[in-house]
Order: sequence, then structure tokens, then C-alpha cells
Amino acid sequence: MSERKYFGTDGVRGRVGDYPITPDFAVKLGWAAGRALAAKGASRVLVGKDTRVSGYMLESALEAGLAAAGVGVDFLGPMPTPGIAYLTRTFRAAAGIVISASHNPYYDNGIKFFADNGHKLPDATELEIERLIDEPMDCVISEELGRARRINDAAGRYIEFCKSVFPNEMTLEGLRIVVDCAHGATYHIAPNVFRELGAKVTEIGTEPNGLNINHECGATHLDALQKTVIKEKADLGIALDGDGDRIMMVTENGRAIDGDEILYMLAVTAQQQGQLQGGIVGTLMTNFALERELNKRNIPFVRAKVGDRYVIEELVNRDWYLGGENSGHLINRQHHTTGDGIIAGLQVLAAMYQEGKSLEQLSCDFKKMPQVLVNVRFEKGQQPLESSAVKSVVKEVESALGDKGRVLLRKSGTEPLIRVMVEGEDEGNVRAYVQQIANEVEAATN
Repeated sequence: MSERKYFGTDGVRGRVGDYPITPDFAVKLGWAAGRALAAKGASRVLVGKDTRVSGYMLESALEAGLAAAGVGVDFLGPMPTPGIAYLTRTFRAAAGIVISASHNPYYDNGIKFFADNGHKLPDATELEIERLIDEPMDCVISEELGRARRINDAAGRYIEFCKSVFPNEMTLEGLRIVVDCAHGATYHIAPNVFRELGAKVTEIGTEPNGLNINHECGATHLDALQKTVIKEKADLGIALDGDGDRIMMVTENGRAIDGDEILYMLAVTAQQQGQLQGGIVGTLMTNFALERELNKRNIPFVRAKVGDRYVIEELVNRDWYLGGENSGHLINRQHHTTGDGIIAGLQVLAAMYQEGKSLEQLSCDFKKMPQVLVNVRFEKGQQPLESSAVKSVVKEVESALGDKGRVLLRKSGTEPLIRVMVEGEDEGNVRAYVQQIANEVEAATN
């Protein structure tokens, strides 16, 4: 990704009003994408968004740029990221454009692209778009301008797709589920999927106002879901993030279940059902306990760089099906081309049905190793990871941990943060080590 000027690991992202998340840049990005796609014969793209108030501004700007390049737009309205990927394939569109900053607050936003096959855009296409952004903008003649239309049944189409991955012989009858949609793009979709499959659904986080997306709710803030599960005496809770590509879960006892635990349950169930092709792809952040437990079951495991695009690349390269991140991105290539929180939740519910177990019972034999993550903010141009003091303290901690733990420092692909992670057998020591390293990283930014 170092070659890219505008695209990060998940498209273009930033604070609304600050370059590049501005209306003028969005027009230029739409035009550049339209030019790059039109050169390959494209005539129409899909555009969807989450529930941020800035989505209206950005979709209008993108449409103007695309039209100027001669490419038409089908507007999907609020739609989960994986839903846009799915509809891009089924509508045979040249590309799908997602306006979302995922789990970030409302004042951030982003723009990312799917290719016509539902995967992220090829590197060559992204680089061509970046090249064109720096070119003078022109406009096709009037009769060649792109036109816009709205797809009114997009949500219904995606609901039916999600339901189709749940085995016909199974039902959610009798299950009480709390679904937290983070006031995001799944607010009008996820509760209906689980309800139409038979579950009794209590929904929270389904009243978006443009400003409350991800605010103290959803996959990054589980308190409200945990309290509601206990209050409603529900069997489990499902939390999605603002664009619906992440999932976290809560057991009937209120215990949080993260992406690593979900991946473990799905891997073991797939192995027992004879449906596991190859092995599992995690990331550099995947808990070491998952790797250890999979090894015990003779399930191959490899780590990709952090970011769902890298997990997917590794899965495709190995022709494996299942992978994910502890943050809740879960990918099953049998069902979809990208991470999908609703579908991952349905897979867990199917595993519960097959095993005749509650979520607590299904997950209880996997215990994570203590892992502590601290984020340190840095300014543009700073290189704290190059500091000799930081390198020295990392070496010291790694020596103390030996082969019973890990240290990982990396730059976030979406925010100006250094993520400091330490993993080991003793939680007290892990917390002390991570703070020791984070202090040196922070000192290197001053």
C-alpha cells in the first residue's frame, strides 16, 4: 500500500471537511474512477452508504464526477458494505462504491470500491484511479453523460441473500436474540433477517439520525447489548458495526465473544461437518491461543497482515474458505466475497443448531491468552517506530516473554495511530509491558 497517495487499506478515509473527505475531492475521485472504469467498457456502477449525515453530500459529489466521466449510477441508499459487494455482482455492475467509515464516529467518512466480482478493486485499477486524480478534469459531451437512478428493492434483495445461506432444514424458532445495529447501515436489514428465520428479536441501535452511528453501541461498544441480553433473558446478542462487515456476540450470561472466538467455533464446526477446505487465515493480531488450539486439531493456520483485504487475498491464494480478524471481520468464501457480520452470525447460529448447544456451551472450551492493545496517536511525518528507544524497549520485552508471548507494533491503515500489542500468559505482566512500550512510543512523538 506504500505506493498509494490516497487509498489506504480500506479505501479513502478521514474526517469530513478535511482533505481528502471533501466535496471537491469526491467529485474528482468519482470522475477518476469513472474514467478508469469507462476505459474498460464500464457504463454503470452502484453507490451505497451507511447512515452518516455526510453520506448525502458525498454520494451527490461522486455521482457528479462519475456522470462527467460518462458512467451512470444506481443508488442503493443505506446498505451494508457486504450488501453492496453482493449487489454489485448480481446487478452485473462494473463496480460498487461504498460511502462509509465503518466503525468510526459520525464525523469521519470514507469511500471504498468493489470490483465487478464483489472483491476489492485490483491494485492496478486503484493506482490508475490515483494517477487520474492528479490529471485535469474534463467532461464528456452532453449525450454521453452518465445518468442516475435509484434501486428501491435493494434491502429486500440482500435480506433474501442472507437468509439463503442458512440451511433450509434449520430454524431459529424458540431463540431470543438481541440485535444491535449500531444505528448503522444494517438497521433495516439485520433484525428482519433473524426475525424472518424464526427468532424472537429485540432490536437496539436501529434509530439512526445521521450523528449517532457507532455511538456507545454496536460491535465496538458492547455494554448496551450485554445489559439488554441480561434484561430480556435472551439466548444471545449480536452486535454489528456501522457498515455491517464486523460482528461481536454476547452469550446468555452477558459474556463478550470476539472475532477470534467466533472463528474458532466456525472452524471446529466446519471440520466436524467435513466442510473445512484447507485451513484458517488469521492476522498478526489473532490471539495465539487460536493458533495453538487449531494446531491441536490438525487445522492449518496462517497469519496475514492486518486488514480484511489481506485475509481475503491469502484465502484466495490458498483456495481456503474461512478466515477473519479478532475485530470481527469474518469471511467464508463459500458464501461471500467479503466479510459479512450478518452471515457470520447465521453461521454461528447454524453451528449451535447442529451441535444442540447454547452459545456459551459452544464457545466455552476455547480460552484466549491475555492480549492487551494500546493505541498511540502520532502526527503526519512522524516515525516513532524508527526510534532507537522504542526498538530497545521492544527487544527487552520480547526477551522477557520468550516463546510464551508476542509483541506487535504497527501503524493503523485507517487512522493516525500506532497500535501496540503485547500477548502473554500473565495478564498483569502483559499490561505492564504494553504500557512500558506505549510510553516510549508516545515519547517518540513529542
